[in-house]
Amino acid sequence: MANSASGLERLIKAFGYSMKGLRAGWRFEAAFRQETVLAVVLLPFAFWVGRDLLDYAILIATLMLVLICELFNSAVEAVVDRIGTEHHELSGRAKDLASAAVFLALVLVALVWGMIAWLKFGPTA
Repeated sequence: MANSASGLERLIKAFGYSMKGLRAGWRFEAAFRQETVLAVVLLPFAFWVGRDLLDYAILIATLMLVLICELFNSAVEAVVDRIGTEHHELSGRAKDLASAAVFLALVLVALVWGMIAWLKFGPTA
């Protein structure tokens, strides 16, 4: 029984850490706030643009992916800045790679939303 309690305690602590991370993302990262607002605004449109449950899931998943990538991007930036603020090629590369991940997630939103919208509203719909 002790193992299940420690497992539950671990889950509760993990949930707390996750909430702390979301609060930090909202408080300290303007891009995360902007992308969260974008996701909240687009979320209802997923049910207008989508045609069925699969479309809704895909449209919503792309929005969530942007937020996930932005949190990873912010984490990379925080770790790199913690190590030092002086310019270093590897630090710059790490930040650029994380930023590129966010960019690709945003491109994915545009492509997926555009394609699903085309299927629903395009000339052959």
